[in-house]
Amino acid sequence: MNYVVFDLEWNQCPYGKEKEIKRLPFEIIEIGAVKLNKDREYVDRFHRIIKPAVYTKLHFRTKEIVKLEQEDLDGGIPFVEAVREFFAWAGSDALFCTWGTIDLTELQRNMKYHKVLHLLRGPLHYYDVQKLFAVNYEDMKSRRSLEYGIDYLKLEKKMDFHQALSDAWYTAEIFQRIDMDVMLAYDSIDVYQNPKTKKDEIHAVYNGYSKFISREFRTKEEAMADREVRATHCCLCGRNARKKLWWFSVNSKNYYSIAVCPVHGYLKGKIRLKKTDEGRFYVVKTIKVSSEPEAEEIRGKKEEVREKRRRKRQEEKRKEGKK
Repeated sequence: MNYVVFDLEWNQCPYGKEKEIKRLPFEIIEIGAVKLNKDREYVDRFHRIIKPAVYTKLHFRTKEIVKLEQEDLDGGIPFVEAVREFFAWAGSDALFCTWGTIDLTELQRNMKYHKVLHLLRGPLHYYDVQKLFAVNYEDMKSRRSLEYGIDYLKLEKKMDFHQALSDAWYTAEIFQRIDMDVMLAYDSIDVYQNPKTKKDEIHAVYNGYSKFISREFRTKEEAMADREVRATHCCLCGRNARKKLWWFSVNSKNYYSIAVCPVHGYLKGKIRLKKTDEGRFYVVKTIKVSSEPEAEEIRGKKEEVREKRRRKRQEEKRKEGKK
């Protein structure tokens, strides 16, 4: 088993968002990676520049950030060739590590566009080093830049940032300094390739919270009517918790609830509705240990939502009355 710490750079449509291809908003132009062994010791590195096939001209912001010139891309290799070489180099037992959640999503989106998504089966367990840094060194919730992490740990800056290989190297430097207990307790799940059937649904338990990732549904309403989606089980003991505040929406994507476990007390539930590229829906539900003050805060949030909706209805009635 090896850890493969990778970073991507990508280009976007240079002619404005209205002319971009919706299935590929970002086209990968560089892959950089560092391989670590099971003891997180440096083993090897990988680097490829990719010749773009969709957005063949560099967007001016991309050029500023990644410091690549048009001739660099013109001398690159096709994406499919680069990604096949990357996976061959990584090996079948690779555990991927990235800074944040975006790189794995964009890698798979590019693979799907080029019809090679079968090379990487998902959902994927991986290590989000940005999250691990927050858990290990800060407040668990912060999401810092890679350069901030390097400065925080007082590590030497040997290379420029915003280049795929150097960013992969810096990410590996931070990953090597994460406590093993933290690393093992806080792995992440990428669900760009989300569960398709009930037997594929994911139930994961972490330190102080649990995560459920549902199969696909045709509509939001169908998703929220599912019994498993609405269920609230204690993330510590698995008992069915008694609802104190039923699921309510604060917008079209996020729902909250409060429940009480007879043994472990208050639990906070959050549902995020996700939409696939094909327009179907699935749910990512987290249940966390909570407290009475946090429960009151969520109850207040529900009252705020209820009041906003009441005012909106009154305003709509008032406008109707003027017609």
